[in-house]
Amino acid sequence: MALYYSIFETGFGWFGILGTEEVLVRTCLPLPCPSTVSASLLSGQTAHRKPDYRAELQKQIQEYFEGKYVDLAEIPVSFEGLSDFCRKALKVLKNVRYGEIISYSDLAVQAGSPKASRAVGRALAGNPLPLIVPCHRVIRADGSVGGFSAEGGVLMKAKMLRLEQSVFKKGHTAPLI
Repeated sequence: MALYYSIFETGFGWFGILGTEEVLVRTCLPLPCPSTVSASLLSGQTAHRKPDYRAELQKQIQEYFEGKYVDLAEIPVSFEGLSDFCRKALKVLKNVRYGEIISYSDLAVQAGSPKASRAVGRALAGNPLPLIVPCHRVIRADGSVGGFSAEGGVLMKAKMLRLEQSVFKKGHTAPLI
């Protein structure tokens, strides 16, 4: 299957998406330079550059980083190549909505392995789709931010959490499910 990618500017920097016509395979959180995003996004992959790849998704991601509410839960993704546990954890996480948070331990319980909170952390460290699979919404049980291995580290995680919380403070509420 052919892979396509696009790198585009957001309010936080340059963001990258990679996938097929049907599913996303990888994302790269904002970085200051498009070439750095390209190197991270395409690591080990051969893909065709397509500036308008998933244009509507690009618009949603740009709106997200402008501080607007967006729901990315229905974006089709591929977890191919991940372990069964990683797939389970990421599938559960994909349904954690904008502005919500979950602890590593609660995510382990929902993924069917209540004693695997450290394994959840390892699974999130390998999340190939940050933002689309919102690993930034996972915090420690004590309420602290915890780790973040995606581009930008813990500072990016805290910035994204603050962004989502500020949208709700402005009076926007998540849609009822």
